[in-house]
Amino acid sequence: MQKVAIITDSSAYLPQEIIDELDIHVVPLMLHWDDQSFRDGVDIQAEAFYARLDKSATIPTTSQTTINTFDELFGKLLEEDYAICAILISSEISGTVHSAYKAQANFTGKPIEVIDSRLVSMALGFMVMAVARSAKAGANLAECKALAEEIHPKIGVYFTVDTLKYLNKGGRINTAKRVMGSALNIKPIMEIRDGKIELVESVRSRKKAVRRMLELVEQDLAGRSPVRISTFHAAAEKDNQALMAEAVKLFNPVETVTTFVSPVVGAHTGPGTLSIAYMLD
Repeated sequence: MQKVAIITDSSAYLPQEIIDELDIHVVPLMLHWDDQSFRDGVDIQAEAFYARLDKSATIPTTSQTTINTFDELFGKLLEEDYAICAILISSEISGTVHSAYKAQANFTGKPIEVIDSRLVSMALGFMVMAVARSAKAGANLAECKALAEEIHPKIGVYFTVDTLKYLNKGGRINTAKRVMGSALNIKPIMEIRDGKIELVESVRSRKKAVRRMLELVEQDLAGRSPVRISTFHAAAEKDNQALMAEAVKLFNPVETVTTFVSPVVGAHTGPGTLSIAYMLD
């Protein structure tokens, strides 16, 4: 049976040990900052990125993975006799999946599936991990695609930011919500819904935002298990550790993953971002 190679992009920011264990191929999105370009997770890593962002007078911009990057990787994997399943950041957030579709068209008739995950960060990461584990166990390309579609409703993610200025700068949230946040110094709680960043509600302190995110996850799970949990952050290590500790107490997850908000996502959310994602098995 033809083996399936799993591709994702750097917005998932999967820990390297998981990438290595599950043989996942990661294509970088791009950061552009002060006349320099960086491949996300290759030329710039999260810790260095947030240290620079905290002191920078400028905000970086981002761009999708290029068609050429997918062309080269697709060609290489096909030559090695792999089928290909590319599970990528939501098309509502990045044009990366459209680059992959265009590259796929250059390989007509070849075993390639490009999936718009409608997710980002570790919500995307959990989908990729599940499909990669299935592929490693012998699933074929059609089974990998079906699994990705099946588990999408079982995945959720919430996050809070210290300021809405980065989301507003990148056009990821509307001006009215930015003004409201600035005027009242409230902490927004957001989710990825239908592939887009949507405001769930706002609270008046970081502590309340963390507690509310846990309550929202608890509501979503509705007592169901087993569940996998990830917490991830942008230069908020202590808060991230505390969030994971509370999540473990509440949900008794079968797997936990801690990681960073990737630089290319953090360019739109800013330092201090704190996130929790879950996947029901």
